[in-house]
Amino acid sequence: MKIAVGGDHAGFPMKAPVVEHLKSLGHKVTDHGTHSEDPVDFPDIAQKVTAAILSGEADRGVLVCGTGVGAAIAGNKVPGIRAALAHDTHCAHQGVEHDDVNLICIGAWIIGIAVAKEVLEAFVNAEFSSDPDFRRRVDKLSEMERKYARELVGSD
Repeated sequence: MKIAVGGDHAGFPMKAPVVEHLKSLGHKVTDHGTHSEDPVDFPDIAQKVTAAILSGEADRGVLVCGTGVGAAIAGNKVPGIRAALAHDTHCAHQGVEHDDVNLICIGAWIIGIAVAKEVLEAFVNAEFSSDPDFRRRVDKLSEMERKYARELVGSD
């Protein structure tokens, strides 16, 4: 799997171990920064990672910030991205299986690297269910994106 990874300055200490772990599992990983603890705004990194997913450069993405909350908010602002905050394995795999999550967000201040590795494994090993109920619900999410995009364009 091709995975885009990024993090802000708060997530920086955990990002390198995340990248290395994903590579050790056999995934192709692209690191979209940041590359130091110098302050950087998480929406800037989120835009790079979400662009990689939408362009097909990556199949899925991982964002690491302090809590993961800001990263999830930023990711979900982008049509076509379904971001989830996940600090446990159940949410990580069920988010993909039920909601077709393509971007997982984790908080370096919230969980340690051992738990993060388990969460990442659950995320990358999960597949979106073929259950028609889950498919219908995700289709409704996509329709919501289109509806609000049309309304925004019409309001100019």
